[in-house]
Amino acid sequence: MTRTTPFHARTGPLCTSFAWKEWAGYAAVCNYDRHSEREYYAFRQTAGIIDMTPLSKLEVRGPDAGAFLARLWTRDIRRLPPGRVVYGAMCDGNGHVLDDGTVANLGKNHYRVSSNAPWLGWYLENARRFDVDITESAYDIGVLSIQGPLARDLLNPIVEADLDVMRFFGVRSTKIAGISGEVARTGYTGDLGFECWVANDDAPALWDAVLEAGKLYGAEPAGLDAMDVARIEAGFVLPGIDYISARDCVNETRKSTPDEAGLGWTVKLDREDWIGRDALVRERDRGGSKWLMVGLEVSWPDLEALYDEYKLPPHLAPCGCRETLPVYDQDGRQVGQATSSTWSPILKRYIAMAQVHRPFGGLGTRLKIEHTVEFERRQVTATVVEKPFYDPPQKTFTPKKLQKSAPNRKKGDA
Repeated sequence: MTRTTPFHARTGPLCTSFAWKEWAGYAAVCNYDRHSEREYYAFRQTAGIIDMTPLSKLEVRGPDAGAFLARLWTRDIRRLPPGRVVYGAMCDGNGHVLDDGTVANLGKNHYRVSSNAPWLGWYLENARRFDVDITESAYDIGVLSIQGPLARDLLNPIVEADLDVMRFFGVRSTKIAGISGEVARTGYTGDLGFECWVANDDAPALWDAVLEAGKLYGAEPAGLDAMDVARIEAGFVLPGIDYISARDCVNETRKSTPDEAGLGWTVKLDREDWIGRDALVRERDRGGSKWLMVGLEVSWPDLEALYDEYKLPPHLAPCGCRETLPVYDQDGRQVGQATSSTWSPILKRYIAMAQVHRPFGGLGTRLKIEHTVEFERRQVTATVVEKPFYDPPQKTFTPKKLQKSAPNRKKGDA
């Protein structure tokens, strides 16, 4: 039976579209109206409020908690200070990606891990030589994400912690409208954003407080469809779409290493004894992965010319496409596939994330992508470009940035 989140008593009546989907066993809103455009522009111009409760959550405590998590993740969690969050990936012994997600150091040998899929069994299997206690908190905690350029302004009056000094990927235990919980400066839209974590019983009151505070700023409840467009603009990969977890693949060819899944930047090979490291060292010693995850910008003149052949105006909906689209070289040979694509309303560009063979992953490489008009499959030019496609300055800007940095910290540390 599909579960409902602790915010459902509030989100249900607002979902006039009746557009829901299953996410990790929960009923999740796709879009509140008949289309997600209003919600998308809230993310990009004011603030969008989205229920992220279906994320998997684990609490890891104990003297060895940092060392244990460092063995499972591509990031060295031992170096993560209290009050900080880090993004990374988990691999199997062959270096193939299992999942990606975040690890937050909540202090006192207490870490919270959030990811797309539940991994309690995997954690328990690998915890035998570590002094740790692992509990699943997925069904106990509600998560409300406030994303957009006015997110800080919205939350500051109702959050006790000073959000003006909270750095990107920071986390604080605090009170939100009198409710005890955690606020993290994280999100999945590529914009300024915060996530509020509270006990299930407090979720409705949190929703009411955030929506009331958001009235002054034009904030809107938002669903998964709007977030899908935003995360593509941000160049964020989605498990099950841009890569398949090695646990779920039916054959070896579907598995991806971090470099192939666009997560290679999270890999730190200068430390030893973590799951998948040796396989990834061998991969890089051989010259690198077979595939690369790249950004593509599709030629607008080519699209106009193609639609003109059918006496039609270009028609590109501002919604995320998860249909795999073949990608070809200039000689017509297939060299990859676009995994996620969308028309970007804010950039006014048709963009895609694609896995391509390594020789075709260089910036500026001109490829072809399949595009269907009037049921006919055609090809238009697509150029390899930098990711993220959209990277606004407010995402990382801190109004009252603290000058004192943590001791012995180097650029690139967890």
